[in-house]
Amino acid sequence: MSTQTLDKPAATATEDFLPLLGTDHVEFYVGNAKQSAYYYQSAWGYELVAYAGPETGVRDRASYVLQQGKIRIVLTTAMQPDHEIAAHQVQHGDGVKVLALWVDDATKSFEETTKRGAKVVMNPVKISDEFGEVVISAIQTYGETIHKFVERKNYKGAFLPGYQAWKSSVPVKSVGLKHVDHCVGNVELGQMNEWVKFYEDVMGFKLLLTFDDKDISTEYSALMSKVVSNGNGYVKFPINEPAEGRRKSQIEEYIDFYHGSGVQHMAIATDDIIATVAELRSRGVEFLKVPDAYYDEVWDRVGVIKEDRDKIKHLNILVDRDDEGYLLQLFSKPIQDRPTFFFEIIQRAGAKSFGKGNFKALFESIEREQELRGNL
Repeated sequence: MSTQTLDKPAATATEDFLPLLGTDHVEFYVGNAKQSAYYYQSAWGYELVAYAGPETGVRDRASYVLQQGKIRIVLTTAMQPDHEIAAHQVQHGDGVKVLALWVDDATKSFEETTKRGAKVVMNPVKISDEFGEVVISAIQTYGETIHKFVERKNYKGAFLPGYQAWKSSVPVKSVGLKHVDHCVGNVELGQMNEWVKFYEDVMGFKLLLTFDDKDISTEYSALMSKVVSNGNGYVKFPINEPAEGRRKSQIEEYIDFYHGSGVQHMAIATDDIIATVAELRSRGVEFLKVPDAYYDEVWDRVGVIKEDRDKIKHLNILVDRDDEGYLLQLFSKPIQDRPTFFFEIIQRAGAKSFGKGNFKALFESIEREQELRGNL
């Protein structure tokens, strides 16, 4: 593998100065990547496709690349206690470090965002091996999270130069996950509008939706959220902050245990949420529970859907409708001991929204879990 720093070419004006092709990968810093990789293969149906570590000449870390549909997850752990990856994991627990964005031109993406005020994490670098070359650059976003811009149009390898193709050593069966629908960030009180402005001014995103504490609240707690989206709608980032309430909100609990702002959850799309959730439950994946009373009124609100209502109730799946269709969604419990990161499974049948009609039921179910943990 060879590495070289790239010079910045002259900028060219375009209507969308940061065209994005989608989410390239999401990288987690974890305490034990080998065991985490086993969990994602066995429970979530991801295939191990690439690896970098001591066996491939990388001495300071081990990284496992897992894929299902168009979703790529990278699990990385440090080899030494004084490594920055180990420090991140001690501070935050297992969590997302990198939200990598797939672009046609990583140098131009870097130039356009940094000249608008983005903090530099990594200047554009070209890395290459026998399968071609990739250009990567990176900027800072909320907390210690970063965005990498990944340009891979001239690369045919398993993931990136420095990684070797690797295969799962355990039987893996897909659960039908297709692509990343959206990734949600939790930020501290008063920071939501600051980061919305960052995505608007620095990355050219548009404000898609706003939810205030009247939309997302219960008797005890509340949050506020704004959703930003890039020009083609491939990348959507809801950003949450706590709102004033009688008790600690889920956002405050996250920030207390993550020790700062970070990625709260990743929503993953499926074409058949009933099959996906049934399979995940059979493998031991735990989901939030909403009471049966939710289903006493939801059908009057949502109307006719194609899916079997009894199966939806049995699997505890949430349903909502907007002007363009309906959606089905379900939220896992946190996937690590700290009550921080979790997954959402979502199936869209035309709906472009985020399940506003489910916010109260979802919030109350999270509060029940908080109460069990003694954190409400």
